Amino acid sequence: MSVFVSAQWLTSRLESVVPVDASWFMPDVARDSYQEWQQRRLPGAIFFDFDGAIKDTQSTLPHMLPSAEEFARHMGKLGIAPQDTLVIYDTQGLFSAARVWWMCKVMGHENVFILDGGLPAWLAQNGPLEESAAKPRVEATYVSSFKPYRYIDGETLAAKLAAVNVIDVRPAARFNGTVPEPRDGVRAGHMPGAKNLPFASLTDQQGFVIDQTEARRLVLPLLSDTRLNVASCGSGVTACILAAVAEHYFGYPIAVYDGSWTEWGSHETWPVTKEASTA
Repeated sequence: MSVFVSAQWLTSRLESVVPVDASWFMPDVARDSYQEWQQRRLPGAIFFDFDGAIKDTQSTLPHMLPSAEEFARHMGKLGIAPQDTLVIYDTQGLFSAARVWWMCKVMGHENVFILDGGLPAWLAQNGPLEESAAKPRVEATYVSSFKPYRYIDGETLAAKLAAVNVIDVRPAARFNGTVPEPRDGVRAGHMPGAKNLPFASLTDQQGFVIDQTEARRLVLPLLSDTRLNVASCGSGVTACILAAVAEHYFGYPIAVYDGSWTEWGSHETWPVTKEASTA
């Protein structure tokens, strides 16, 4: 199942798709993704604010998935209809775009893709840019269709931990607990039985997704044919890169643990270990 599309592919279809800027930066990065979108974007691109607006506003965790009804309301306000073909990109190559791809997929949007290499790839092939004030799209009617197999919450994961296959894409030092977590009150380490595949290994230095040969070497051996595959990370963003890669090359619809380590590591009774997985 194709997830990633090239800048060349998009160039020939720009008039028939809706580009979506899903750029987001870690809190310690001094960049403003919304301001950058205002100044420079793909022609007709919409800004998708999953960190500040399109999220569960009642949760204390960062950028958690909103309800299906809230998601539909936001999509409609953005002028996105269920039948639209969306191409998601970010300014870093491949970092946060996969999060919005996953949000759309878990809410039942069928035609949604990720621009491989993101804005840098678009610039490298001299793709056109829009630098004037963004024109709002006409509000649309949107209906969500939640796909539960693409999502897992902390309580469910804690209850089923021994029966699922967790792949944690945080850097190895965080997974192994040899460095403190960046968020206060979050324990260091990982879930018992979890496997580690740092998300940085899923892209090359230019921000393009790894090829199928590399995916077969790195990703396929970690996937289970008999247990639910669950992707986890720090706060539910980079886990979606693994979900996108696995689905693109192997057709595996991995469930993303939305709360990820921010939730798990701060929960007092959920188990944390620094021991390597023997699974």
